[in-house]
Amino acid sequence: MNKLYTCAWLCLAASYVSGAMAQAPVLIIKDAWVRQTPGSDVAAVYLNLRNTSARPVIVIGVRSPAASHATIHETAVVGGQSQMRMYEKLIIAPGQTTSFAPGGLHIMLSGLKQNMSVEKSVPLVLLLADGGQVSVAALVKPLTAY
Repeated sequence: MNKLYTCAWLCLAASYVSGAMAQAPVLIIKDAWVRQTPGSDVAAVYLNLRNTSARPVIVIGVRSPAASHATIHETAVVGGQSQMRMYEKLIIAPGQTTSFAPGGLHIMLSGLKQNMSVEKSVPLVLLLADGGQVSVAALVKPLTAY
């Protein structure tokens, strides 16, 4: 009888641990912010994405109820001209942090549906290739923020 209880306890513990691990966030988002853009219907969101898992995390899209469109872009200077390139997917290696910052990677919001007031937040949802979603709120900062 002791063996039966021990086996049952081990099975229960294993299922609890695997369930807890499945719920642990694989993508941690920090320092999400967006510049206030008075009179414009576009804005750029900046943040840091950290992959805490042992596998690559692939971001395949972004949504925001605050904008008609949300996409991942990278700004780069090519031949002396600033150019933007859209990402269809962004791969974040295991244990790595990817920074979205002015002059580089950013989330481009276009077709803003409301004015963004300083100190308010803009909701975003990152869409993952495995079907997962990660929600975040980006703090609106003044136009002069960097």
